Amino acid sequence: MKVLVTGVCGQLGHDVVNELYKRGHEVTGTDIQEHYCGVDDGSAVTSAQYVPLDITDEGAVKRTIANLHPDAVIHCAGWTAVDAAEDMPGEADKINHLGTKYIAEGAAQADAKLLYISTDYVFGGKGERPWMSDSADFAPLNVYGATKLAGEEAVRQTLKKYFIVRISWAFGLNGKNFVRTMINIGKTHKSVRVVNDQIGTPTYTRDLARLLGDMIETEKYGCYHATNEGGYISWCDFCREIYRQCGLNTEVIPVSTEEYGLSRAARPQNSRLDKSKLALNGFAPLPDWRDALSRYLEEAKL
Repeated sequence: MKVLVTGVCGQLGHDVVNELYKRGHEVTGTDIQEHYCGVDDGSAVTSAQYVPLDITDEGAVKRTIANLHPDAVIHCAGWTAVDAAEDMPGEADKINHLGTKYIAEGAAQADAKLLYISTDYVFGGKGERPWMSDSADFAPLNVYGATKLAGEEAVRQTLKKYFIVRISWAFGLNGKNFVRTMINIGKTHKSVRVVNDQIGTPTYTRDLARLLGDMIETEKYGCYHATNEGGYISWCDFCREIYRQCGLNTEVIPVSTEEYGLSRAARPQNSRLDKSKLALNGFAPLPDWRDALSRYLEEAKL
């Protein structure tokens, strides 16, 4: 199968290319940079075909997809700077909404299936009940969530052969993430304040890439939620486990979102995602997040 993957200079896109390459698919990766600029770990992503592409350029998107004529597109590219989106809503919308719309229209013209990566931020983040994958109870709290939801709607309106996969709290080798940040702080500080009233589950991009590979090889279209297993936790819980596995004695001080007070954009307190639809459609769940963290720390040599 010929697969086009966007955002390959990021955490997830990097791992998706490696996973698809390992499975024997013909993979082309794209990102806005002229040349691939992610981590060079000797893996498939550095040797796969790379095509520079600005997804906000409608003509370039549609020409690229038409020329490559893929069987499937996995759309990992996106604006992920949540706080910065509050100051640059137009730029975030160009990437997360319009860029996704152009990708969806190009996929439709090529008769390719599309898998779009979305986020828990499309929901309002209230209460304690997990959000169901087919829920339409959307109420994003910030610009980032609103633009990702607009991307979802563009996909739904344009295609029949699509997957929308919502994730949360992603971490992977190829980029910045909460794990790396907390380890760096833990090595230089005696204590750290971490929010304890935002609840969700981490997602290891290497595990997610395996699931996306399974998914794109089927026609079990629809909207799914995908994070690692192991129960719902707070960012504070996550940080404590990071330090435990790293052998750091840094004190983790739990604080409320209001007490933390450093975020420009509002964050959802309830990021619990119900993943039951995966099993109902025969997809294997992702491993426990503690196991995923252990493997990531070894892979990243942290």
